[in-house]
Amino acid sequence: MFTAKTIATDHKDLIHDVSYDFYGKRMATCSSDQNVKVWDLSEGGQWRCTASWKTHSGPVWRVTWAHPEFGQVLATCSFDRTVAVWEEQVDEQEDPQSGAKVHWVKRASLVDSRTGIIDVKFAPRHLGLQLATCSTDGHLRIYEAQDVMNLSQWQLMHDLTCKPGTSCLSWNPSRVHPPLIVVGTDDPGSMVSTRLLIFEYNEESRKWQKIQSIVGSVFDPIHDVAFAPNLGRSYHVLAVASKDVDVFHLVPSGTDASGHTKLDVRHPAHFEHQNMQVWRLEWNITGTILASSGDDGCVRLWKANYLENWKCITELRPDGSSSAAPVPAFQPHTSMATIPQPSTAVRMMKELGDL
Repeated sequence: MFTAKTIATDHKDLIHDVSYDFYGKRMATCSSDQNVKVWDLSEGGQWRCTASWKTHSGPVWRVTWAHPEFGQVLATCSFDRTVAVWEEQVDEQEDPQSGAKVHWVKRASLVDSRTGIIDVKFAPRHLGLQLATCSTDGHLRIYEAQDVMNLSQWQLMHDLTCKPGTSCLSWNPSRVHPPLIVVGTDDPGSMVSTRLLIFEYNEESRKWQKIQSIVGSVFDPIHDVAFAPNLGRSYHVLAVASKDVDVFHLVPSGTDASGHTKLDVRHPAHFEHQNMQVWRLEWNITGTILASSGDDGCVRLWKANYLENWKCITELRPDGSSSAAPVPAFQPHTSMATIPQPSTAVRMMKELGDL
């Protein structure tokens, strides 16, 4: 059973992204009002805003948490063409105005892009403190903080040319395969057939290289992409949000002459989302259930059986109701790190057992 909670965020404009930390106990929201807010979950199950500050001089498109191994660190990206890295700092005395003992400090501002930056993601923990960004000028940039104790120093390690209109990216979380990044584009051209590009990192050359383009499968503008957690699979699972939801299997099939992995692309599932645009995707912690949110304000959960036949197992509505299908337990930080659509209130859907 699920419940829906409405949180009055006091954002003055549309909310574009919601992000949970690793443990699901903290949440960050960003908005066109140029502000980011951080929320903490109390023991009573209530979300309390513990920090709010102006981060950019334009709409803030995305906010993301680093792994807690690196501290309490956020990254934000904006229409103002910058990425900002923020770190929470604990003070000995309370602030006389807010009464808080913590505040967020800007440690770095990354200004290499000439156009708005649409997405930003920290790399999986085993790759170190790295950060990937994509911008509307068609560039994928990868930064690294080589000294994790000094977050003011970020080095641009790679600047890769993709396609104009890049809109989203996702790191492959697998530890046993070479690092992969997928990039999607929202170019509105009706004749665009290549909207997904896959890049792989080669340890010998220490360079990222485009190894695959997924052609002829997704023709609508892409809003989000998400690699599933890889728990023992020999292949990668990729979800893509556009007008519908698509699931791809990327099966390694040896290497080419340059040492890069060859991928066989399979397309086991395509879900219609009631003819509504799909904006966000999120996998559960085991990579077996996919959550999608769209313009209708509903969150749908999808699962495959042992024959790889996918179906919608439940639909969560903003009023707190849901379909009668049983739903396996979700981890709080992975189940609903999505928003149905831009809104000045964040609708939280969680299992009663998690509250």
